[in-house]
Amino acid sequence: MTRETVSTARCDWATADPLYLAYHDTEWGMPVHDDRHLFEMLILEGAQAGLSWITILRKRDNYRKAFDNFDAAKIARYDDRRIARLLTDPGIVRNRLKIGAAVLNARAYLQVKDEYESFDAFIWQFVNGKPLQNARRKMSDIPARTPESDAMSKELKRRGFKFVGSTICYAFMQAVGMVNDHTTDCFRWKEVRKAARLK
Repeated sequence: MTRETVSTARCDWATADPLYLAYHDTEWGMPVHDDRHLFEMLILEGAQAGLSWITILRKRDNYRKAFDNFDAAKIARYDDRRIARLLTDPGIVRNRLKIGAAVLNARAYLQVKDEYESFDAFIWQFVNGKPLQNARRKMSDIPARTPESDAMSKELKRRGFKFVGSTICYAFMQAVGMVNDHTTDCFRWKEVRKAARLK
């Protein structure tokens, strides 16, 4: 790691953990329009409820293996025996409600795709198809929820999704680049703004 990299200004939450740094520097806040990736992040944000995000990042590869690389069509067919097996998997968060929610969410996700042709088209409507470019000076300026995440949460719940409260939805929006919540002193703030304009 070069001296320049070490001194680069980042969001306060991006600790020295290499996994966290890589996630912050390459993924968080970048606009995502791939349905499978969007579904993965929705499931992982739900799994994170009550835990730290680094816990989920450390288990992410295990989640991909355990949940068929987030293939919603396969997850939607999981039966009680498959859920019981997942509950014994130390590589994921072994919470029956969260695992059950992933199965229910896969089924709801497939219904949304049938109606909208893509989950991307459905989920991005909550920001009118364009990332919201915020200018937060410090972490304390970033809200836990917004009117947009409230609307998303309400609609997802109406459609049968679980673990999609407004706070979870806002974390999801931040993660997949529906909002740019890098603080203005972070080197990624301008990069993410530029990437959003190029889409």
